[in-house]
Amino acid sequence: QLQLVESGGGLVQPGWSLRLSCGASGFTSDYSIGWFGQAPGKEREGGSCISSSGSWTYYADSVKGRFTISRDGAKNTVYLQMNSLKSEDTAVYYCVAASRQLFRRCLIRTEYDYWGQGTQVTVSS
Repeated sequence: QLQLVESGGGLVQPGWSLRLSCGASGFTSDYSIGWFGQAPGKEREGGSCISSSGSWTYYADSVKGRFTISRDGAKNTVYLQMNSLKSEDTAVYYCVAASRQLFRRCLIRTEYDYWGQGTQVTVSS
């Protein structure tokens, strides 16, 4: 059973940066990983994802150019570097994993088998 644990959330001002981390137990190189955000009163939406090898990434238009997803296989950790944060980025961010390659399906919530508990990111002045 794969377990995902997010960290790195917090309260920041607009324009600032944060880096989220997703640590996994039982991690294998076969998993595709994504980050989803759930803003207050809204459904969870896919923001970014990375292939098992780390060679392929995909981003939602809302975060493209500002967020970067990466993975460190040796540490079993996936990161989300969030730059130029906006108030609309305020959400609980979830790390998700799927035991197959998803490519352009990777922003679809139902494609994922495992979810972390989430970490809160609040962007406010």
